[in-house]
Amino acid sequence: MATTPDASVAPIEDTSLTGFYKDMTVPEKRTFWACATGWALDGMDFMIYPLVIGTIIKMWNVDAGTAGLAGTVTLLASAIGGWGAGFLADRIGRVRTLQLTILWFSFFSLLCAFAQDFNQLLVLRALLGLGFGGEWAAGAVLMGETIRAQYRGRAVGSVQSGWAIGWGMAVLAQAALFSLLPAEEAWRWMFAIGALPALLVLYLRSYVKEPELAAETRARDAARGDHPSILEIFQGPILKVTVLASLVSTGCQGGYYAITFWVPRFLTTERNLSIVSSTGYLSALIVGSFLGYLAGAWFADRYGRRSLFLVFSLGAIAVILAYTQLPLSNQLLWVLGLPLGFFASGYFSGMGAFLTELYPTRLRGSGQGFCYNFGRGIGALFPFLVGYLSQTTTLANAICIFAVGAYALFFISAYALPETRGKVLHADG
Repeated sequence: MATTPDASVAPIEDTSLTGFYKDMTVPEKRTFWACATGWALDGMDFMIYPLVIGTIIKMWNVDAGTAGLAGTVTLLASAIGGWGAGFLADRIGRVRTLQLTILWFSFFSLLCAFAQDFNQLLVLRALLGLGFGGEWAAGAVLMGETIRAQYRGRAVGSVQSGWAIGWGMAVLAQAALFSLLPAEEAWRWMFAIGALPALLVLYLRSYVKEPELAAETRARDAARGDHPSILEIFQGPILKVTVLASLVSTGCQGGYYAITFWVPRFLTTERNLSIVSSTGYLSALIVGSFLGYLAGAWFADRYGRRSLFLVFSLGAIAVILAYTQLPLSNQLLWVLGLPLGFFASGYFSGMGAFLTELYPTRLRGSGQGFCYNFGRGIGALFPFLVGYLSQTTTLANAICIFAVGAYALFFISAYALPETRGKVLHADG
């Protein structure tokens, strides 16, 4: 007997990578470009610290574990900021919350340029993290609700590719500034550049509107006096979704941070490359990452979000084992940077759409903000743990141990969740 098609799932007819863009409405395109730019600048802000960590270690005489702690604290703070911003997005709106978080992390990035010792930098990076985590939470929900179901995977995934562009901007800034200025001054200018995202708020205020779906839901709840609780995502059948989605986020982000935070240091210490000469190796990683985001965006709509996670987590495990454990020449290591960036980043293209589709509208900001940033918070331990373990083994071994463990968790928890490809969102669910 034939089954009846699910009316809540939109058919995806044009599955080409760019097919979604030509059919998008003006509001969808404005939201797309605002979030893509924001995510690129967000990526630039975060990647500045891993790129200057060698200078910080040398200038202030801190060990690798302590230096990694600043990365961990930033991510832990971002977990708190992301959950809070997600809840705030459910209460005051997606666009308004996005504006507030961008202004916050831009301001504290600028202040990082004036830090006088490591303790000051640690505090400022923690405060920056609150806005950094909140920006993703608000922006991902805004995108997920604005873009139609049949295009959501590719649109949200393409926005994720902005992270690689931001990473590339940070690497280019590093190459230019460290070539033109003494290292003691160049790192400060790197952080000063991180204030640029504040300009995006002007565009958001003028052109990007609140999704009708979210506005309708908040108005309905306000009329009933029924405001969502920040703890509602831990109740009833939603609890299982929250636990599994949090584990998915932990695995995917723990693996990513174990790799990207320490690879620049790995290249300059265990591979004996200078900061400037390592730029080419990081460029291969970044190009692979950008291609991975685009391929992941297409894959998420063509084959499904969960399938994307399963395939890319296995690919990441295979490549990181080769990158860190095989006796490769520097030339082969450069080539391997492309697939490493591809598999270690491309799955993020499905995360925003997947988390959006798992939760009802009234809890979407809280649920998505908590799960993604819970993973970010636990994943935040990985830069510190890799740095700590590298004091008793090679940095390559430390990166490999934590990255492979994280991707294994990613695979198992993603397998336990349902597929959500093409799900149509409603004001009441």
